[in-house]
Amino acid sequence: MSVSDDDFVALSFSLVEPGENQRWSTWPAITPSERGPRPLPDWVVTSAAAIDSELGIVKTGKEADVFLIERAVPDDPAQSSILAAKRYRGPETSDFHRSAQYREGRRMRNTRDSRAVARGSAYGRSVSAARWAYAEFEALSTMHSLGAAVPYPVQVNGTEVLMEFIGEGVVAAPRLAQVRCSVAELDGYFAQVVEIMRVFAGAGTAHGDLSPYNLLVQRGRVVAIDLPQLVDVVSNPGGMALLQRDCHNVCEWFTRRGLEREEDELFAELVGEVYSRM
Repeated sequence: MSVSDDDFVALSFSLVEPGENQRWSTWPAITPSERGPRPLPDWVVTSAAAIDSELGIVKTGKEADVFLIERAVPDDPAQSSILAAKRYRGPETSDFHRSAQYREGRRMRNTRDSRAVARGSAYGRSVSAARWAYAEFEALSTMHSLGAAVPYPVQVNGTEVLMEFIGEGVVAAPRLAQVRCSVAELDGYFAQVVEIMRVFAGAGTAHGDLSPYNLLVQRGRVVAIDLPQLVDVVSNPGGMALLQRDCHNVCEWFTRRGLEREEDELFAELVGEVYSRM
């Protein structure tokens, strides 16, 4: 039986055993559909000998927490990368309070799961956690493939999404809301944000919850994060309103900082993008 390059996983084994706050890399155990889009970046570690070491927490939230993970092969510095592990909360700690607004227009194939989610049972809420993880992975995969400035999605496994860590070393990049800069620099940041929104709109979608708090700035580059609620503007009855809210949040923030921008102009431009690709 022949094995293609796409199916190949480096099979090497280590005498080292995972210690506290460590686990074997979950990469070999997941299916190809749960891995990020090809071509894989050269920093993605695929060796079965790799160990995931938890380095701490980056961010807590109502629906998910983000942890810092080092995936590395012991004694092989060439096979090491820092990842962000976004873990969606289970039924005991999360209410997924905004989920219905963003689920409009989406369908679930498994009717048992659909009924459980609708009832809000413990099982249904567990299903919701995994749905959000897979929704974010799919959104990141699509937008990364289209060229949007988003973290590269390495893999999804249950309620955990592993993705590119946006930062320097183990220090997360600041949110746009935290950045202090000149009006000229603001103009450049605005142009980058609009380009991200334009790529989303070209795919018929809107971020749905865009603000300076989920836009990171890494060495002058703006990167959008938190995409699980990515909205289909046409099929979701509230899609246009969510797109307009994104425009309002962005333009209001830049205007308050001295770079006046019109949300209606941006909204009209993005609506044109949505329908020009249909």
